[in-house]
Amino acid sequence: MIRKLIPLVALALVASASAASAQSTGLPQYYAPYRAFESYEIGGTLSFPKGDATGIEGSFSFGYKAFDIGLRGGVVTNGSTEFVIGADGRVRVVTQTESFPLDGAVTFGVGTWEFDNLIAPVGISLGRRIDIKDSPVAVTPYAQPVLFFVFDDSDLNTANIAVGFGADFELSDVFVVRGSFGVGGSRGIGEGFAISAVWVH
Repeated sequence: MIRKLIPLVALALVASASAASAQSTGLPQYYAPYRAFESYEIGGTLSFPKGDATGIEGSFSFGYKAFDIGLRGGVVTNGSTEFVIGADGRVRVVTQTESFPLDGAVTFGVGTWEFDNLIAPVGISLGRRIDIKDSPVAVTPYAQPVLFFVFDDSDLNTANIAVGFGADFELSDVFVVRGSFGVGGSRGIGEGFAISAVWVH
């Protein structure tokens, strides 16, 4: 089964480098349709997936033309401790108009828990940035439906669907706070709550 997955892993990695930003480790962090940074960002995320688990992750993301590419990794504790790693990407595909008031981005990623499985989420984020008048603060509320494909040692599981809701709070030119929660994911994937603190450059 692992040999059969090698081409799929390679395809997913190529797609994540050319497509979008997603919750590649299956935790409930969701994404606005566009970047808050100009060159790169460094952040940390505390998440509370469905159940009694707690996740702590660090992330680094950078932009290349219209594309955003990110790497993330950390640990999840739920009785035992497991490490998680993932690669994310994002690209804008929709720009707001008078007839459609939202911006949109396609998202894609690939990640794993201790190399025991492969998680490949793909989705679309829809939202809009709201500038606070006479203030450096901006808020971007959004919704993001995501389809999670999960491969394990035995078979390709049925796709898991979750919907994330969240908001990015740009508090200054260099600091962003993000909050999101997910509902509807089977096997608990994508469900729960997450909050991130991010430094942008």
